[in-house]
Amino acid sequence: MNCGPNAVWAVWDPMRDAFKTPLCVLLAGIMTLMLAPPARARKGKHHADLTVNEVLSQMNEASKKLHTLSANLDYTTFTKLVDDKSTESGQLFYRHGKTPEIRIDMEKPESKIIIFKKNRGEIYLPKINQIQEYDLEQKSDLLQQFFLLGFGTDSNDLKKTYDITYLREEDLVDDTTALLELTPRKSSVSAQISKIQMWVSEESWLPTQQKFFETGGDYLIATYSGVKVNRLLPGSMFELNAPDNAKRVKMN
Repeated sequence: MNCGPNAVWAVWDPMRDAFKTPLCVLLAGIMTLMLAPPARARKGKHHADLTVNEVLSQMNEASKKLHTLSANLDYTTFTKLVDDKSTESGQLFYRHGKTPEIRIDMEKPESKIIIFKKNRGEIYLPKINQIQEYDLEQKSDLLQQFFLLGFGTDSNDLKKTYDITYLREEDLVDDTTALLELTPRKSSVSAQISKIQMWVSEESWLPTQQKFFETGGDYLIATYSGVKVNRLLPGSMFELNAPDNAKRVKMN
């Protein structure tokens, strides 16, 4: 079964078809050390002599005080075989806890609500009034590895999973970023994902964009904007409030 640009889901088959969006790139913890808006332009404040360890150290510090996150998100996928590029847009909500709580409200081009909570995944598809249920207990390590990539992930864990290279600085939209390249160490992952590029804001020291490359030439770009951190997100935000007559389907 070909998952096209959804490479990250190919690591765990039970969910990849249902998530037409590559949600494992989801960032669970984003931006800024305090209650600040997204990073502003930093033109002229470049750090050309940055090293991998310096970037990772700054990222560690930035993640320590992260409690909640909300952001706009865009996923752009490119499928080489048919030379097709498509984008999905929505909103992401995250709350830190013993296990991450994640909600995605995908809005365009089709509405869907995705909840990840306590090693359980639910997708509500309003168009057909159906809830798809997934047991993720055996996939918790993958959830941590991909969902939290660069957001609250300890640098030592990143180094165990990837060979990391600092490429260069790049001005991305209105932010100066440090561009890192991550090459998977495990063959089970590298068979699907050849490398990951991650643009890290030099203001907040958390990712603003990620690009996942598949071995076949397909890729995914995940971009985050309008980020708000450490704002109150009630527990009800992470409950799936679907209609009572929605049909539930166990997917694994």
